[in-house]
Amino acid sequence: MTEVKKKSSPQKKKYFKNFFKYRFLLSELIKKNIKLQYRNSILGVFWTFLQPLLTMIVLVLVFGGIFGRSSDKVVNYPTYLLCGRLIYDFYSQATKKAMRSILSNATIVKKVYVPKYIYPLSNVMSTFVTFLISLSVLVFVMAYFMIFTDTTMHITPYIFLAVVPLMILFILCVGIGMLLATLEVFFRDIEYLYDVFCMLLFYMTPVFYVVGDLHLNTTMKMVLMANPLYSILSMFRSCVLFGEMWNWNWFYYALGISVFFLIVGFLAFYKKQDKFILHI
Repeated sequence: MTEVKKKSSPQKKKYFKNFFKYRFLLSELIKKNIKLQYRNSILGVFWTFLQPLLTMIVLVLVFGGIFGRSSDKVVNYPTYLLCGRLIYDFYSQATKKAMRSILSNATIVKKVYVPKYIYPLSNVMSTFVTFLISLSVLVFVMAYFMIFTDTTMHITPYIFLAVVPLMILFILCVGIGMLLATLEVFFRDIEYLYDVFCMLLFYMTPVFYVVGDLHLNTTMKMVLMANPLYSILSMFRSCVLFGEMWNWNWFYYALGISVFFLIVGFLAFYKKQDKFILHI
């Protein structure tokens, strides 16, 4: 038992050292993923800006009359909704791409030795890059309402702390992405189940509504608040829309859940990676 532990420890150290060794490959994979995303598109990278803007308009038209009424919890409904949609879209796209990363690179995995975690990680990172670019749409929409309407945006130094929930979200996506990539190799049905889960998650995440305004009992509200995206999104909105410090309970909960999934995802991936080649 002791010998197994001694052997395992150096292997894990080597596992992390390989990250630095293959950093240039990781960079190239990120670039490749971004190019492939818009390869057959006429508008290309412009969709990074256009898609969230059009989605926001559609959701405002659908839900604006129900959830977009004046409330002290919503500064401006379109910007409130756009924040939620951007955060959710990044989570959904990043984890789905990471889930398919091993199977979509099956030929390379079989023929060339590369640390296999590079594949899900590169997918999450490439999605994160496009997500950061799409945040410029939020800046544009906020500027529009500040200049052309009477809406007051609470821009304070706290806006710079918005990077914290984004980093927590990134950690969460890496952890869940590695876990899903492992499961996908052995259970192909997980892809379809996860699509259904993501649809459920969208409605359980306060993208277009305020949890406190829902006519639900306390238990149901607690279930919605147990969603880590609730805490991450609430932190982000506090900094960007409300110009205030977030609730520290959100921070501790979101960070704890994200680190937990990162550890679980890493251990599951590390334990099963040598068997991937037999199933892809």
